[in-house]
Amino acid sequence: MATQPRAYGAGSRTRRGGTVWTQLVRRGDPFVWLTGGALAAAMLMISGILVLIAVNGLGSMWPKPLVRIVTADGTAFLGSIEGREAIPEHVEESGGERFLMRIANRDLYGIDFRWFDESDVVSSDRPEEALLAERREWGPFHGFLVELHLPEGSISGDRLWERFREEIDRAGARRGRIEKIERTHVGRINKEIESARLRIRRIEIEGGVRETSREIAELESGIERWTEEYERLRERLTEMRQADGRHRVVLRSARDEVREFPISHIVRAYRPNEMGLSGKVGVYLSRIWDFVSKEPRESNTEGGIFPAIFGTVLMTLIMTVAVVPLGVLAALYLREYATQGPIVTAVRIAVNNLAGVPSIVFGLFGLGFFAYLVGGAIDSAFFPERLPAPTFGGGGLLWASLTLALLTVPVVIVATEEALAAVPTGIREGSIACGASKFQTVIRIVLPSAAPGIMTGAILAMARGAGEVAPLMITGVVKLAPELPLDGTFPYLHLERKFMHLGFHIYDVGFQSPNVEAAKPMVYATTLLLILIVVLLNLTAIIVRNKLRDKYKTGAFG
Repeated sequence: MATQPRAYGAGSRTRRGGTVWTQLVRRGDPFVWLTGGALAAAMLMISGILVLIAVNGLGSMWPKPLVRIVTADGTAFLGSIEGREAIPEHVEESGGERFLMRIANRDLYGIDFRWFDESDVVSSDRPEEALLAERREWGPFHGFLVELHLPEGSISGDRLWERFREEIDRAGARRGRIEKIERTHVGRINKEIESARLRIRRIEIEGGVRETSREIAELESGIERWTEEYERLRERLTEMRQADGRHRVVLRSARDEVREFPISHIVRAYRPNEMGLSGKVGVYLSRIWDFVSKEPRESNTEGGIFPAIFGTVLMTLIMTVAVVPLGVLAALYLREYATQGPIVTAVRIAVNNLAGVPSIVFGLFGLGFFAYLVGGAIDSAFFPERLPAPTFGGGGLLWASLTLALLTVPVVIVATEEALAAVPTGIREGSIACGASKFQTVIRIVLPSAAPGIMTGAILAMARGAGEVAPLMITGVVKLAPELPLDGTFPYLHLERKFMHLGFHIYDVGFQSPNVEAAKPMVYATTLLLILIVVLLNLTAIIVRNKLRDKYKTGAFG
């Protein structure tokens, strides 16, 4: 009988060790594909969120063309197109498309945005002379420049636009001088008067009126001198405001409605329809700079967010300074000194459970313990003359930072314990064998070796603390803080002051603003900035951690 040739097929592969799929499973290739796919999906989602935030936040600052439309009833509007969509089915005469236009001129129309049906528009064009004027009040104005009213007379004609832009710069300088006097000189006088008044009240509380009557007389005389100086500055400011009010501009809307107001009320003005790419880039960069360096205006829906940036960074730094030593010391005791047993195990369980407590609970604890109990005791002992107005007995930067420190201390404790446990036991034994004490071993050997892991805990604490909002709402954050917690007045860092925070700013603008459409770009831009600040803070800590890791390569790795 002829011998059949040996076939190599599926059966052969099965006899030699299984099918191709079985071999792939044994090698773990599908698991690699699954984990790689999960990582790719996570990266795509994160990238998509960041792109969405960046486009909606930064894209809103790009100068958009102004379109003039005329509706079927003959009414004209001038504005920028913000979006388009199909007319919803629940709307009467559904079908077709409609677009959202920012018509601005809130002082004329009462609203900033309005929907228009495409079928209702008779004509549209883009007039080159159409301007957008960003005002300090009532939002932007869309219209046309008519004339300038200056102390030397009215100006119109060919150079009107160039002169208007020059006058905006001059008006900004005048307004800056007025604000400088108000914030520096007038602010200093008010603080001196308040300080003298509180000093007199403190003397009266202490009951030493007879012995210190001369001091009280001197303080009262000082108050009179400061009051006279205040009156002189007030008269000077009145003259400066009157002089500034004589520089006025006349603008006309698309409906031929005329408005006249001081030039100093205008922050920026430009004609987007006649601008080239370089001009638009200049306006775009200037708006971004104003966003990160100026104070908010118009119920926080316009202007900048510098106070919120400053408050967020300062609070995060104070929180980190408070939480890292506390968490590291607690972890050192639990790992290096405490006798392992049921009590230590219960403490570790309690620490882990603290990480799952809702953040608002920490906020209530911070308000009750730090603000009311500790702060109230500080006020009674050191600031009795200010009562019943609280100094430390209310919400403030210090109590908000300490509340977030308590919120994030479980993260630091757990990360530090893991880092300490990863330090080889032989290193400890070698140090003690060389004659070092327990304390010297911990300080010089164990802590440096665990430093990368400790920095990992600090990074996680900073990331969580910077984005928390709920505890801050009741421990010191406010909608608008006119004074920064850090300034040139002694003691320079005012821990009792309330402050602004980017997270709360996002909540306030996104959910409390009456002008929803105008608030959306601010929400996206503020969110993007908060993410960037958290990334920068974490990146700084990561760089420090990597340097420590390279320095102590024989120690634990965080």
